[in-house]
Amino acid sequence: MKPDNAHLPRRGTPDFPLLFLTFSLVCFGLAMVFSASSATSAVDVNIRDPWYYVKRQGAAIIIGTVGMLFCMNIRYSILKKWVVPLLFVTIVLLAAVIVVGEGPNGVKSWFDLGPLNFQPSELAKLSIVLYISALISKKGEKFRDFRTGLLPVLSVLGLIAALIMLQPDYGTCAILLLGALTVIVVGGANLKHLFLIGFFAASVASVGITAFLLANPDYSDYKLNRITSYLDPWADPLFTGYHLIQSLYAFGHGGIWGAGFGQSIQKLHYLPEAHNDFIFAIIAEELGFIGSSLFLLTYLLLIWRGIVVALRCSDPFGTLAGIGIIAMIGFQAVINIGGVSGAIPVTGVTLPFISYGGSSMLVSLVGMGILLGISREYNSAEKEKKRR
Repeated sequence: MKPDNAHLPRRGTPDFPLLFLTFSLVCFGLAMVFSASSATSAVDVNIRDPWYYVKRQGAAIIIGTVGMLFCMNIRYSILKKWVVPLLFVTIVLLAAVIVVGEGPNGVKSWFDLGPLNFQPSELAKLSIVLYISALISKKGEKFRDFRTGLLPVLSVLGLIAALIMLQPDYGTCAILLLGALTVIVVGGANLKHLFLIGFFAASVASVGITAFLLANPDYSDYKLNRITSYLDPWADPLFTGYHLIQSLYAFGHGGIWGAGFGQSIQKLHYLPEAHNDFIFAIIAEELGFIGSSLFLLTYLLLIWRGIVVALRCSDPFGTLAGIGIIAMIGFQAVINIGGVSGAIPVTGVTLPFISYGGSSMLVSLVGMGILLGISREYNSAEKEKKRR
């Protein structure tokens, strides 16, 4: 007896440019994590191992690669059946992390799993994109109707965003909203409805944030310091403006050609979290303007190739899911680099594929696996056309 999927065309090859760009960034990121962390982790009394962060990041890469290969080798249409259970699990995890999670400065963002930490908000970015994409592709033209189309999507999106805000994690929440809204707009939403809802949501969010900050004056001071340090970091160079000033020193020291790989000075206890949120500053210091430009060009090529793969897909779900995944990665990169360079306030989000962070790496690789699975369907269809 033939299997149920015997009538389906043979799977095509994955998009090799996208696959190559992804692993190029991952390998480069692992090298930069070592460069940024080895000196400090070697002398840390609690670690005493220059390879400590590389080992943990390597473990996340291995797990993420397995997830990527799995998603790349299943038909992406199968994911439609799993979007609701995935979203339910995500909501449960987001609610649980608020109660029992851990994090700095009163933030509760992740679960401590021993060797690795898991951040549910990273999973939320992927699950909301898949859910919205599946819902829009199912409703079709009915999605333009506010009550039966847009309102259910915005209700779920609002719930997810609210749970992330309660941690609170404003940077991740902004990335999630930007990525989800990209899918909604590309999916054909009525822009008039979006504008009115956006105005109302912004008003409610302003009231909620103000109430939270008034109830938590210590956290209010912490966030206010982030804003004032962004506007004028030299007003308090030893405290609120310290991170940004040290980051800018790294850019200045790198100059045009850079100090050389491994030759950063700022990573030697001057720039905190050099292997994490501020890793782009170390890239700029060690590789200079030329190396940083080539790195950014690689990122732009990855985003461009992801968009191409998504738009080639004939299935609305595949197109929307692909656009949402690459939009999340792109927005996160812009927010991270913008904060490190002083263009926008520092938000504390990682640089995808580059920064130390297991959850970010895992979800990013799984997302790319879905995109590569989409590319295999397109390549299969093209091969079938040529055969005929």
